[in-house]
Amino acid sequence: MTFPYLVYCTPEGEIREEPCLQALSFGNRPLDAAELIPLPDGVTLAMMPDRLAVGKKRGGEQLALPASRGWAAAALLPIGYTRTQLPAYERVPGTEPLPFFGYSAVAGMNGRLYVAAMKTDDPRKWHPRAFNKRTLTRLVQEKQAAFPNNRIVEQHAHCALDYSCPTASNLFFARWEMAIAVSPGCNARCIGCISKQEEEELISPQDRLTFIPTVDEIVEVALSHLEQAEEAIVSFGQGCEGEPLLQWRRIEQAIKIIRGRTDRGVININSNASNPRWLQRLYDAGLDTLRASTISGHPETYSAYYRPLGYSFEDVKESLKRARDAGVYSSINLLCFPGMIDREREVEALLAFIKETGLRLIQLRNLNIDPEVLLPRMPELDTMGRALGMRAMIEMLKREAPEAEIGNFTRPVRREATQTVV
Repeated sequence: MTFPYLVYCTPEGEIREEPCLQALSFGNRPLDAAELIPLPDGVTLAMMPDRLAVGKKRGGEQLALPASRGWAAAALLPIGYTRTQLPAYERVPGTEPLPFFGYSAVAGMNGRLYVAAMKTDDPRKWHPRAFNKRTLTRLVQEKQAAFPNNRIVEQHAHCALDYSCPTASNLFFARWEMAIAVSPGCNARCIGCISKQEEEELISPQDRLTFIPTVDEIVEVALSHLEQAEEAIVSFGQGCEGEPLLQWRRIEQAIKIIRGRTDRGVININSNASNPRWLQRLYDAGLDTLRASTISGHPETYSAYYRPLGYSFEDVKESLKRARDAGVYSSINLLCFPGMIDREREVEALLAFIKETGLRLIQLRNLNIDPEVLLPRMPELDTMGRALGMRAMIEMLKREAPEAEIGNFTRPVRREATQTVV
C-alpha cells in the first residue's frame, strides 16, 4: 500500500511532491491514509513561510527539506469541512508568527493531493461559487444607493468585498444568514481574535468595527432582510466586531421593533454568552437562536483561551441553560484545534457541558491560529489525558449526546411556539 508522502511549496508558490518521504502531522506523527480525503472543492493550498517541510525516511529518520527548496504546505478548508490533523513543520528560529488561518495537514498519494479532514456539513450555501464577485459588487452598489445613510451597510460592504465574508455578502444577496455588527468593544481577550490583537507581533486579519449603530440603522437592514430573504437569518455578533452583548440594550430595542412589524425569519446572536441577565432580556424580547462561542467544556481551558474580563465560564453555562428554558434554540461555536480539544479530559467535559445546558447544535469551527502562538498560552496538553483523534471525538459526541446535532452552520430555526414573548 502506498503511504501518504510529503508535499511542499516552492519559493515560487508551486506545490511539489517528495514521494520518498512519508508525510507527517504536527508533533511529527506519521499521517495515516485513513485520516485523509481528496482535496474538497473550494479548498485553498497555502505556503507556511519560514516553516521547513518535514517528512520521514523509510528507515525512520526524520528529514527537513532545506529552505532553498521551499516551505511546508497546508490546506485551508472551505466551511463545511473539519480538519483532523495539523501540518508538521520545523520553524526557522526568530521568524514571525503565521497569519491567522486554519492550517490543515496535506499529503500526496498516487499522484493526487489529500487533506486530513472530514465533511461535517453541507457547504453549498457557503461555497465561493455562491458569491460571484461581479454580481456582489453590483448588489453592494444597489444596496448603498437604497440605504445611503446606513453605516451597517457600509461596514458590511467592506467586509463582503475586501474579506469575502459570507454573512456580510448575504446582506447584499438578500438571502440566508446576514450579518449585523453592533459592538466595537469586547469583554474577552481571545488569543485568536481576528479583529483586535493586543500583542504587536500578532496582526489581526480584519478591521474592528469603529462605531455603534443606532437602533434605526439595525431595524432598517434587518427588516428588509427578514421580509425578503430566503431562509432569512439576521445575526448579531460578527468577526469584524467585539462582543455584541455589550450593546444588549440596542439589540433588545431593535428586536422588539422588528417583531412588532414582522414575524418572518430568524433573529440570532453569536456571543460569548457572558451575561445571563442581558441575554434573558433578549430572549424575552424575541430572540430565536443563540450561538455561544467556546473552545472547551472545561473552565481551565476556556479561561486560558478567552481570558474573560468580569465573567466566568459558569456565566456561559447559565446563559445556555436559560436559553433552553426560554425555548431559544442554542448552539455552540466549538473552536477546533486537533490534539487539544480531542483529549480525554476535554471530551469528557464537553459531554457534561452539552447535557447540562441542553445544547441543540455543535457548530465545529477550525481555529485560525499559529500552533506556536496558541499552545504556550494554554494548559499543558499532558494534563488533559490522551488525544483520541478528531474523528473519534466526533463519533463519541454523536453516540453519547445524540440530542445535539453536529454541523458547521447556524440553522434557520424559529423559537419554540410554546414560549411567550413579552
